Amino acid sequence: MLAWSKSIGRCTVSFISVLLTQLALFLVPLFFSASPILIQLTLSALVLVVVLGFGGWCKRLLGFNASAPAFVFCSIFFIWGVHIAIVRQAISPVMDVLFNVEMIMLIIGLFRIMLKDPGFVVSESFSLGKLNDNSVLGVQAHNESSLLQMRARYCKSCQTYVQGFDHHCPAFGNCIGQKNYVLFMVLLVGFITAEISYIVCSSQFTSKFRVLEENRVESGSILVMARSTLLFCLLQVLWQGPFLIWHVYCICFNIRTEEWVNWKNYPEFQLNASSLSGENYQETSFKNPHNKGILQNVKEFLTLK
Repeated sequence: MLAWSKSIGRCTVSFISVLLTQLALFLVPLFFSASPILIQLTLSALVLVVVLGFGGWCKRLLGFNASAPAFVFCSIFFIWGVHIAIVRQAISPVMDVLFNVEMIMLIIGLFRIMLKDPGFVVSESFSLGKLNDNSVLGVQAHNESSLLQMRARYCKSCQTYVQGFDHHCPAFGNCIGQKNYVLFMVLLVGFITAEISYIVCSSQFTSKFRVLEENRVESGSILVMARSTLLFCLLQVLWQGPFLIWHVYCICFNIRTEEWVNWKNYPEFQLNASSLSGENYQETSFKNPHNKGILQNVKEFLTLK
């Protein structure tokens, strides 16, 4: 019961955070409707930074702790609700059906990646008291080679080893590893696709119903809501796009984010070269022992090898 009450409390805080975030974004097109889209986008980014800072302050001061997956779910349902209540009346039935299907697939994908095993390494021979945050040091010697072969890395959040560990994703509440990396990429593409679809639909709505701005009480607020959610989705695309490009790069060259960031902690990624001057000094540079060429790397990614 205590766990359930804690989860409900965190979800409630996440729901309130989503409402406050969207309310703050609502103010940008409300007061700067005549400004160019680039100015509105910049102001929206600043507003989000302020809201996130305020949320962190409330967490430290009041002890409120939101749930990142719940925040993602609430944001999805909020955008979906705005689409159903406002935007869909100005778009074609085909676009409406397409967007609804995309949202349903996103929700299904979120549930799957939250529940799917990313590749947790379970072994009774691990000495948990000796585990190291950054490397496979601290496990027994006969397990060390097998961990290296599996590219098992230690996740601080889950406090366990994960095969093919890339990073811990707070938004999905799970690690991204060997067994769910493909699903993660599909879900990331799905998020970007759904957000672009909403941007197109919302743009059509604002262009078709701009004439209704004469009635500031009713239609004006509806248009502002459509624009604010458009800005929100546009901001998501602007950071998720480079994030997707980075992971495509990692797949093509068979490298994980954790390995790229902390390669100095993993001996297999280190290439030692002696100094030319004859001094007792070695220069360590990066090498990727798992790179087998783009085609083979992509094949291994798709086959979960």
